[in-house]
Amino acid sequence: MDTLQPYAPIGVLLVLTTVLAFTVIGLSALLGPRRGSKRKLMPYESGMTPIGPAMRRTPIAFFLVAIEFLLFDIEIMFLLPYALVFRELAVDGLLAVAFFILIIVVGYIYALKTGTLKWRE
Repeated sequence: MDTLQPYAPIGVLLVLTTVLAFTVIGLSALLGPRRGSKRKLMPYESGMTPIGPAMRRTPIAFFLVAIEFLLFDIEIMFLLPYALVFRELAVDGLLAVAFFILIIVVGYIYALKTGTLKWRE
């Protein structure tokens, strides 16, 4: 039990903040105004009158671009550990990273050739 003693203030803080959050949310639900009008219940569209339904089908091209961004972004993040220890890895590390970058470039060229990076509306 003595090993957990230093963490007691963190536990107390966690309990207090959780109780406070639920208290504030409960009080706002009980005491807050409930006057809804047709205008207040409309979806907000940057001050413009909404056109069409609020739930529209999203083109698959959006998801393709998002997934490719994540893939290339995460692959580039893998270069950070190499950048930290590149002196110790010498030529072997350089060849491994060159091969890794070659794979990324081939994937990027494939994405360009197939046209998935072109934005179509």
